[in-house]
Amino acid sequence: MPLTAPRLWIVATPLGNPGDLSPRARAVLTEADFVLAEDTRRTARLFRDCGIEARRLLSFHDHNEADRQEHVLRALREGQSVALVSDAGTPLLADPGYRLVRACRKEGLAVSPLPGPSAPVAALSAAGLPPLPHSFLGFLPRDASGRDALFAAFAHVPGSLIFFERKDRLKESLARAAKLLGPREAAVCRELTKEHEEFILIRLENSEDLPDDLLGEITVIIGPPEQVSRSPENEVLALLRQEMEAGGPEGKPRQVARRVQDMVRGWSGKEIYALITADTDSQRDL
Repeated sequence: MPLTAPRLWIVATPLGNPGDLSPRARAVLTEADFVLAEDTRRTARLFRDCGIEARRLLSFHDHNEADRQEHVLRALREGQSVALVSDAGTPLLADPGYRLVRACRKEGLAVSPLPGPSAPVAALSAAGLPPLPHSFLGFLPRDASGRDALFAAFAHVPGSLIFFERKDRLKESLARAAKLLGPREAAVCRELTKEHEEFILIRLENSEDLPDDLLGEITVIIGPPEQVSRSPENEVLALLRQEMEAGGPEGKPRQVARRVQDMVRGWSGKEIYALITADTDSQRDL
């Protein structure tokens, strides 16, 4: 297939080492009529480091994807070659572009991947945690309740969990993960392919021992669920009744469920809330 063929190219770019850019990627980025970039300044710097003279860089990010889409589709209909890159790694996995690719497929416009670096795959390949099966969660939600909901949803899913997290939220997120997921192996992988690359292997329940000053781009892997004893239902019910009887402003069922979840093992907040509802109904029937 000619690298100048009219189509949308999904181009993987280096995570940090310019030497990881493939010859095909270099050729496509050089010859494309224009390149869609999440951050044009960062991509321009990458191109300078790699000796690429792109014809044109066009910003394409979460805040303008919808507005840009028709312009890109029109260019593809006219037979132009367009490349899409993210700030680093393989586009779309945790970056803009999904809607554009979907629109191209709907119209029958050609889309081709140009594979290469990927932070989740790179981390998983070298961390020493079980690679299969695995679930990639992308960037964790910004709010604590969103992160809790995500961890709870994957608490009983077999396999490793992979996600990106900001350094200033890392320890807080791992502490919440430990409470919701239970004891597991974990790896904090930072600055992949760069000079200060580091893999820190820990127990999830001991994540508070991580340094506070970790820098750089961080990919986290949490290993599969381990066989742990689940708190007996009668123990959970006793704690629920104790907390409910305490009453006060913090005695609402959902708040009680969250507090009890922190006291027991192997129970999701949803399961505990269901116990509250069932126990309340049974008390009414007496």
